[in-house]
Amino acid sequence: MTTQSQGLHTHVLDTLGLEISSGRFPPGSVLRTDELAQRFDVSRTVVREVVRVLESMHLVESRRRVGVTVRPTETWNVYDPQVIRWRLAGADRPRQLRSLTVLRSAIEPVAASLAARHATAEQCAELTERALGMVATSRGQQLEGYLEHDIAFHRIVLNASGNEMFARLGDVVAEVLAGRTHHQVMFEDPDPAAVTLHVRLAEAVREGDPEAAERITKEIAVGALHELDVLAP
Repeated sequence: MTTQSQGLHTHVLDTLGLEISSGRFPPGSVLRTDELAQRFDVSRTVVREVVRVLESMHLVESRRRVGVTVRPTETWNVYDPQVIRWRLAGADRPRQLRSLTVLRSAIEPVAASLAARHATAEQCAELTERALGMVATSRGQQLEGYLEHDIAFHRIVLNASGNEMFARLGDVVAEVLAGRTHHQVMFEDPDPAAVTLHVRLAEAVREGDPEAAERITKEIAVGALHELDVLAP
């Protein structure tokens, strides 16, 4: 695929993904390949490639003589990072953020407890480095810099758990954190208490204290839910 084709593919995919996830094309809607090619001024090959990606996410299904049909929302791969990104860009953002944050609150405390048992010296050092990075970028409206450290911090915790299922949720958590930042569901500067809790979590993991790691992570989750109550009720 040429660079130009890739650009067209990305544009069509993002546009349709956003339209489907936002409800512009509700479940049962039928999209015609020829009409899509005409609308976006692209080849049918590009449209077919886009449809294949949407099918892999279970957003649509394609049938001969019928067209491309939008599937029921309960069949969607809601853990796919792109699907999360599209849904967070829509009007249903508050509910999506809450749903994903509740998921995190169920998983990350257990992952942190396991990380305190299994983290390597290198992972502990990386966790401390990222926590200090969060402190350094927590003032002066440096939200993009803070986000980079925040995402890396939580990826390390999930990876250090030693559980490959938890580790695979790193992209999900990254999209939640990025969505909060990019859609202004964050204070201009992060909550100082939350920043401190991340530092304490890094210490608990480094000290091999699973109970403290789990407890602190639960506090982080409670704080995140409280922020949503204030900023995205």
